[in-house]
Amino acid sequence: MGTSSEHAIAVHALGSQAEYEACVHLQRATWGDDFRELVAPAVLQIAQNVGGVAAGAFIDDRLVGFVFGLTGIQDGQPVHWSHMLAVDAPYRDRGIGRRLKEYQRTQLIALGVPRMRWTYDPLVARNAHLNLERLGARIVEYVRDMYGESPMSRTSGVIGTDRFVVEWDLTGDSRARRPAPSGGSDTSPLIAGSDDPLPQAQTVRIAIPDDIQALKDEDPAGALAWRASTRRAFEHYLGQGYTVGAFDRREGQVAWYRLEQLT
Repeated sequence: MGTSSEHAIAVHALGSQAEYEACVHLQRATWGDDFRELVAPAVLQIAQNVGGVAAGAFIDDRLVGFVFGLTGIQDGQPVHWSHMLAVDAPYRDRGIGRRLKEYQRTQLIALGVPRMRWTYDPLVARNAHLNLERLGARIVEYVRDMYGESPMSRTSGVIGTDRFVVEWDLTGDSRARRPAPSGGSDTSPLIAGSDDPLPQAQTVRIAIPDDIQALKDEDPAGALAWRASTRRAFEHYLGQGYTVGAFDRREGQVAWYRLEQLT
């Protein structure tokens, strides 16, 4: 398969039955044929009539990524919940996910929606980098087994469905936040295992594997150990009022979140 430059990728709302069906196909390709949370074509279509967003990234007529979310009211204010985002495997790491989120942001600002929320698995380094360092969203909550203990699909059967809830201020500057200190210069305690002590320091770092999906395939017990150790650490520090200030990732190495205690 040949490569395509970024300018050849068009992002727009899903509008035809063929595009809705292609979105369902991409959901199955991403999360497996056993994925039980499929969003049906009719829902993708109807949601757009009440402030929802169902948009795709296309190369010619081929759907290579999509984003889907619903708009509602929380605490008396409109908020958009971005439920799904997926990019077809051959087209990942080309900025398509960010373009879909930026398109979503533009549509919501036009509707007068000031904030967007979504979830992601804290162990997925690619998503952490996009959400925190590229988009500048902030983590507001850690939820244990948000979608239940039983797997939604092949991708969650090994380690459950713990999630971060993040919020993106759509009215502010969408540029990335300040970068995290490099791994070599940050001397904050690094927590990288279930037996590591949980120090009381102004800043701490919580490590995650660079590629949790590969680890789940190759070493399921090791992947589960990462879930246990990070769950313990995140629940402890976020429960004490720490916030996630940055994320640092270098492919092929352990990545880490930097948490700061607010005073």
